[in-house]
Amino acid sequence: MTILQAIIIGCVQGLTEFIPVSSTAHMTLCASVMNLHDPAHPERWTAFMAIVQLGTLAAVLVYFARDIRSIVEQTLSQTMSRVPLSEQSDDARTGWYVVFGTVPIFVIGYALKKLIEGGITKDPQLIAVALIVVSVILFAADRFASLKRTLPDLTLRDGIIIGIAQCFALIPGTSRSGATISAGLFLGLSREAAARYSFLLSIPAIGVSGVYEFVKSAPMLDSGDLTAVVVASVVAAVTGYASIAFFLRFLRDHSLNVFIAYRVILGIIVLTFM
Repeated sequence: MTILQAIIIGCVQGLTEFIPVSSTAHMTLCASVMNLHDPAHPERWTAFMAIVQLGTLAAVLVYFARDIRSIVEQTLSQTMSRVPLSEQSDDARTGWYVVFGTVPIFVIGYALKKLIEGGITKDPQLIAVALIVVSVILFAADRFASLKRTLPDLTLRDGIIIGIAQCFALIPGTSRSGATISAGLFLGLSREAAARYSFLLSIPAIGVSGVYEFVKSAPMLDSGDLTAVVVASVVAAVTGYASIAFFLRFLRDHSLNVFIAYRVILGIIVLTFM
């Protein structure tokens, strides 16, 4: 992989991770166009994507630094003080919801690890179908959502349901943010609140999978591979931060229709030409 290709992949990852269009789909399609992934070793591209996602994790950590600090401090403090969950502050309860909401994807991801790393998740047809099918779900969620609830209105049940929805992101083309935001909207959250919780919920999943793949792959990376990973991750961090800021502002006054239409068009193009 050249430096230019690494920059392109980093941009694609950063710009698509947080909007509901599936970063995995876009990175895999780009890899196919640029002949970057070896069909005989699909697990290598899975590992590369997971590592580059650490760049977008850095973007989340920086953008939500104040919120994350408050959530961690209050969760630990009030839990150590044995304050009942129902009586804890909004930030403390959000911390626990993220913890419990992350359990499903850890369990399912570990159980289906071989399948996820295999060639089927790199199939353009599967990606295209997922892009289109999830567009219908996203449209229904956005169209019929009450949009009346805010982040403090979340319950433990809500957090777990959204966490279960996150598991569908293991299917390329689904989109982690698309799945979790759809679930949040169906539960009555406002678009911005659903997106904020989606971003917070992504932190453990992206962090654990990225670190795991990096540790596993590090011995096999030569200097060129390592340089490409670092460049792509840095670019993903910068573009990811910009993507978060844009998306949250966009959701205050707009629906998700533009992203839904884009998913359908991309899915049709992929089915037609790939």
